[in-house]
Amino acid sequence: MSARIRVITTGGTIASVPRGGAVSVAVPGRDLLGAAGSAMTVEVDEAMLAHSFNLDLDDLTRIAERVVAAAADPDVDGIVVTHGTDTMEETAFFVDLLLGSGRTVVFTGAQRHAGEPDGDGPRNLADALRVAADTRARGLGAVIVMAGRVHAARHATKAHTVAPDAFDSPGYGPIGQVYGERVHVAARPERLPGFAPAELGRLEARVDVVPAYLGADGVHVAASRAAGARGLVLQGLGAGNPTPGLLSEIRVCVAAGVPVLVTSRCHTGPAVPVYGAGGGATLEEAGAVFAGSLAAPKARLLLAAALAAEPGPAEALDRIRPHLTI
Repeated sequence: MSARIRVITTGGTIASVPRGGAVSVAVPGRDLLGAAGSAMTVEVDEAMLAHSFNLDLDDLTRIAERVVAAAADPDVDGIVVTHGTDTMEETAFFVDLLLGSGRTVVFTGAQRHAGEPDGDGPRNLADALRVAADTRARGLGAVIVMAGRVHAARHATKAHTVAPDAFDSPGYGPIGQVYGERVHVAARPERLPGFAPAELGRLEARVDVVPAYLGADGVHVAASRAAGARGLVLQGLGAGNPTPGLLSEIRVCVAAGVPVLVTSRCHTGPAVPVYGAGGGATLEEAGAVFAGSLAAPKARLLLAAALAAEPGPAEALDRIRPHLTI
């Protein structure tokens, strides 16, 4: 008996065509499946038809709810989500936090729109369906499949703006490959404790990402605090260093009970507290928490989820510490 796959479509370049001199989302989910040419038993769930750069936290929650419902359905063998590549890594990571053991959810999309003769969408979708159907790929959690490579959601990031092979897992590499009809899983990602969907509801806690750069004066941190941010993620310099202006404002945040996670703007390597005299070690002394290898956009979602699930910032930080590893 062939595998039964549910494909949840959300839009993105894979579902876009040229209109009026620009590229717009327009292709319904059923048409995507026709282009992929799969002989599997496939059920299409059209969640939305949007560019991923237009999605917000409510949209993220809606997509995750559809995925969790599909994962709970005993009649569904595999799950694929088509998604725009701009924020695919964030949605995949959030979904990974909600998945129990034994399930794989495959995210895929395209870099070339559906109207191009050499569009990559049909091949990517066909590869994603193969991974979702392959029993050897069960239990991987959320993964991204693009250009024949399988990336774990925790480490995947969009590394090129336009190239078909757009995704990378800096410092880790892909966990698998798709060769024609064959799926090869080379490594299985560590599955860390996540969240039950019932714990979260809507992600109402505002968590902002603040970048560090030469001479940053901390005005963005102060603005986030004034806007009601309940958490902050610093995308620090090097191993996670602030500027003097950022350090001063982060001290104010921590004293006010606003948890601060520290990540790095570098693509490879962890954020770790090494330097004193105003560096990362001084940040840690001030009460900021280093996020290890987690990238800033994902650290933001992790902290937002923990703040939704736990009664206070201290409990939220305790909940996510297993994820903040090198």
